[in-house]
Amino acid sequence: MDINMEDMKQIFKEEGYKLTTQRRAILDAIVENHEKHLNPEEVYDIVKINCPEIGIATVYRTLQLLEKLNIIYRVNFDDGYNRYELNHDSDSHHHHHLICLKCGNIMEVKLDLLENLENEIEMENGFKIVDHNVKFFGYCADCQE
Repeated sequence: MDINMEDMKQIFKEEGYKLTTQRRAILDAIVENHEKHLNPEEVYDIVKINCPEIGIATVYRTLQLLEKLNIIYRVNFDDGYNRYELNHDSDSHHHHHLICLKCGNIMEVKLDLLENLENEIEMENGFKIVDHNVKFFGYCADCQE
């Protein structure tokens, strides 16, 4: 996963913020672990290895800022945590999540079969859908054994 830090610096600058060392470390942790859907405590545990002076409050504030800047977005898998994903492109199609009830592993499903359903719902109800979120709960291949 490659993220252009010059683009990130530009987003921060345009919005009147600086991409500080700590903010950069938090963003790097999310990028390097994008497949893990990290919660704030997990981000903190990763970042404090190289930035031992960072506080958990800084991580929370930075995650809020990154979300405000539309760099990441928050997802909730009904496990008591907010988790974060990179916002690759707001125009890209949705993806869904498979959540293992035993080990908690979260996998992304890139296939989006709901586009036709969304179109039908919009036409039938005069409703403009701007987003949807689908979560499938079950057992991963490892936990089925």
